Amino acid sequence: MAFVIASPAFAENGSIPAQYTCEGADMSPALSWSGAPRSTRSFALIVDDPDAPDPSAPRKTWVHWVAYNIPAEAHELSPDQARQGLPPGTLQGLNDWRKTGYGGPCPPIGRHRYFHKLYALDTVLPDLGNPTKAQLLNAMTGHVLAEARLVGTYQKSES
Repeated sequence: MAFVIASPAFAENGSIPAQYTCEGADMSPALSWSGAPRSTRSFALIVDDPDAPDPSAPRKTWVHWVAYNIPAEAHELSPDQARQGLPPGTLQGLNDWRKTGYGGPCPPIGRHRYFHKLYALDTVLPDLGNPTKAQLLNAMTGHVLAEARLVGTYQKSES
C-alpha cells in the first residue's frame, strides 16, 4: 500500500479554500494519511511554498508549518488543529514568519503551490526546541522511511 496524504478541503493540485489562508481564518486544513510503513515510530510535517515571492521569478521557498513527533498512531489532523492542540507529543517548529505553528497561504502575487509533505520516521526525535525546516530535515537524516506529498494552490483575491 502506498503512503499517501490527502485533505477533504482540497484535491491534489486543487485550490486551497480561503478559510485556510491569510484572507480567511488562517487555520490549518484537515489532513489524513494512510499506508505508512509498519516500522513508523513518528511523523513529521512540513508545509512550504517554493514559488515565493513570485511564481514567475521564485527566489525562496517560504515555510508555512513545521511539526514533528506526530505519534505513529495518528492518521489525521483536524481543521485548525495547529491552534486547537496537536496530538500528544507533537512538537512544532518555526515558520518563515519566525512564529511557531501554522501560517496559511498569503502570496503577494500570482498563484502559488503549497506542498504538504509528511514523513514517516523510524524514530521519535528529541526535542529540537523550535527548529526551522532546515534543522528538522537535518535531524531526520537517516530516519525517513517514506514521504507522502499533497500540493494545493492559492492566489489572493483581487482587492
